[in-house]
Amino acid sequence: MLAEAKLPNHPALTLAARILFTSLFFLSGVTHFSNIPYYVSLMPDAVPFPVFLTLISGVVELIGATMILLNWHPRLGGWLLIAFLFPVTLVVHGYELITQTDPVLWALQQAHFLKGFALIGAALLITQLGVTHSRRVVTNSY
Repeated sequence: MLAEAKLPNHPALTLAARILFTSLFFLSGVTHFSNIPYYVSLMPDAVPFPVFLTLISGVVELIGATMILLNWHPRLGGWLLIAFLFPVTLVVHGYELITQTDPVLWALQQAHFLKGFALIGAALLITQLGVTHSRRVVTNSY
């Protein structure tokens, strides 16, 4: 087995990972403001204050993604993205998954639902590990 200390650890890859992960949230966050009617239309009718929730979710996405991208309190940024992802995954995509009768649209909602949980998993890792990895040097002292 490879020792973890021997595995490569490149800061450029960490930056690339942060850019790739947060790009989705930046694009989505911006479009929460530029296309409010679209996001409101995604919500079930029972959801109160859909415009307000659309705007707040866009703010939360942008702040969380910025914190992770800039490596400034990235663990808090991960929690913010979870606060966005969990209700959106369950309320929007979960509701559509349950109520959808068209098999093609059902498959699309299933993909969004599973993607939401995968992103929650990635954000949970960030809440626990942050976004940089520093190697600890273990020395034996007798």
